[in-house]
Amino acid sequence: MPIRVQNDLPAKEILEHENIFVMDEYRAAHQDIRPLRIGLLNLMPLKEDTELHILRSLSNTPLQVDVTFITVSTHESKNTSVNHLNRFYRPLTRYAIFVLTVLSSPVRLLS
Repeated sequence: MPIRVQNDLPAKEILEHENIFVMDEYRAAHQDIRPLRIGLLNLMPLKEDTELHILRSLSNTPLQVDVTFITVSTHESKNTSVNHLNRFYRPLTRYAIFVLTVLSSPVRLLS
C-alpha cells in the first residue's frame, strides 16, 4: 500500500525509482482511506539514510501509512542539516499520533 510523505522529501524520489508506491500529500488528501499515522522520532546520525530504509520497510505493509518525522527540542543533530530538519521534521507536541517509533543508535553516556 502507499506511503504518504511530504512532496519534496528527498527519499520520495528514490522510492519512486524503486517502484515503491509513494503518495504525495495532495493525492492523499483526496482519498477516502484513513491511513495508519506513524510518528518516527529519528535519533540516528544519518537521518536521510534512515528515512529511506524505514520507508522501504513500511511500503511492504497492506496498510496505507502516513509518516511524520518527529524531532525534540533537546536533541541537536550533528550530521543532518538544519534546513532538512526544519523542512521535514515536526515538533513532538504538535501531532496526535497513534504509533510513535524511536529510531536510535546505542547510547553509552547520557549527560
